[in-house]
Amino acid sequence: MENKKYFFAVDLGATSGRTILGTLADGKLEQEELTRFPNNLIETGGHFYWDIYALYFEMIRGLKEVARRGITLTSIGIDTWGVDFVFIGKDGAILRNPMAYRDPHTFGRMEEYLEKVVSQREVYDITGIQFMNFNSLFQLYAMQQDGNVAMKMAEKVLFVPDALSWMLTGEAVCEYTIASTSQMLDPKTGDLSDRLIESVGMKRSQFGRMVQPGTQIGVLTDEVQKMTGLGPVPVIAVAGHDTGAAVAAVPAKNEQFAYLSSGTWSLMGIETKEAIINDRSYDLNFTNEGGIEGTTRFLKNICGMWLYERCRKEWPEEVRKLSHPELQGSAMQVEAFRSIINPDDKAFANPSSMIEAIQTYCRETGQAVPETPAEICRCIFDSLALRYRQVFGWLKDFAAFNLNVLHVIGGGSLNKYLTQFTADACNVEVLAGPQECTAIGNIMLQAKASGDVADIWQMRQIIANSVDMVAYHPTGDKAVWDQAYEKYLKVTNQK
Repeated sequence: MENKKYFFAVDLGATSGRTILGTLADGKLEQEELTRFPNNLIETGGHFYWDIYALYFEMIRGLKEVARRGITLTSIGIDTWGVDFVFIGKDGAILRNPMAYRDPHTFGRMEEYLEKVVSQREVYDITGIQFMNFNSLFQLYAMQQDGNVAMKMAEKVLFVPDALSWMLTGEAVCEYTIASTSQMLDPKTGDLSDRLIESVGMKRSQFGRMVQPGTQIGVLTDEVQKMTGLGPVPVIAVAGHDTGAAVAAVPAKNEQFAYLSSGTWSLMGIETKEAIINDRSYDLNFTNEGGIEGTTRFLKNICGMWLYERCRKEWPEEVRKLSHPELQGSAMQVEAFRSIINPDDKAFANPSSMIEAIQTYCRETGQAVPETPAEICRCIFDSLALRYRQVFGWLKDFAAFNLNVLHVIGGGSLNKYLTQFTADACNVEVLAGPQECTAIGNIMLQAKASGDVADIWQMRQIIANSVDMVAYHPTGDKAVWDQAYEKYLKVTNQK
């Protein structure tokens, strides 16, 4: 027990959060969830906000539990969702709870900015980031146009994980991976773009100093030490963006891999030494987000199990009572490739009825219309696998190395049917796991900062030794999948 080191990870998603105690000993990692709590959106005054004080309270609650157990922490790390930020006043106080990326104040503002302020191509050439209306750049533009008082009075602007670290330490930083989600980071310089910051009336000096994952931000303030009963524990800037932490936890053996972070949404990409910003990446709307050790996460967002989850909510109670394996297993009894959709078609973004949206798509493209839950499930799984094949093919063209394996991480890696389909469609070995990759990446980056691991590859070796992975190989039905892919291309080109 004495040779163990203890790391405290705060892992915050857009609906819930948790605190995790990670231990590293004898080349293996273990985790224990200490607390779990909701992350509620607050609607007031016509806007949606995050409760930054509630999140701070939950961090303190988790740290108090550590102190109650008499555990000595090596460090603390925080990861969260991307793009959102907190305004800090000259007196060192938070000016207002941070506005949530789901707030409608950005609707139409991205298009307005790209038409009137900086062109779409120039923004992409600077940042290499895909265009989404809630990116920080467009949030700030919307606030500027609306005369947001907190923005006008801000001395500092801190992204959410950096704001929470500031609340613990009093030190203001701008962690690289979370900054890359803002659409204001220039990967060529490794810093925020003055051109883009100034375009929304801000200055670079208002953002914290840029730090890379694994940098010590500071130690717990006297106030926090008194509240928690802990000592001056270091707070580490891990990969503050949760996807960055997740990709850091991919248990790959070498650089010749692609990853698929599979959940409600899917993120498929590769790690590169340099950002890939060219005509083709622009046309295909690929994004370049910050990674660890100077890498870039070159990836594409894909609508994932969102389709399945939304349909499941609409089915009758007797269907919803079925376990996921039972419902998904029934889909395997249905004819393959009977109905195919493009999961990323705008029709599936947020329809009032996902079932009707899928049926309408199939009807309009002259296909058999799926009616039963099994038929709809099969349509979703076949289509996702074929979309993965398409994106995987693009990644192979972009990569400067061979892609010998696809690592599927996150909760979606437990779907054995879709994972096997992915291996078949992409004609590549798929390694599934771990599921709780975000917290693992957070903890291992703290271990790297403490000197317990030398680099990303030693991190990944420890993770591989600590988690169970399941290997899926193509079943040999390549001709069948090739034919299905031709149908997918034909169907999706009709829309």
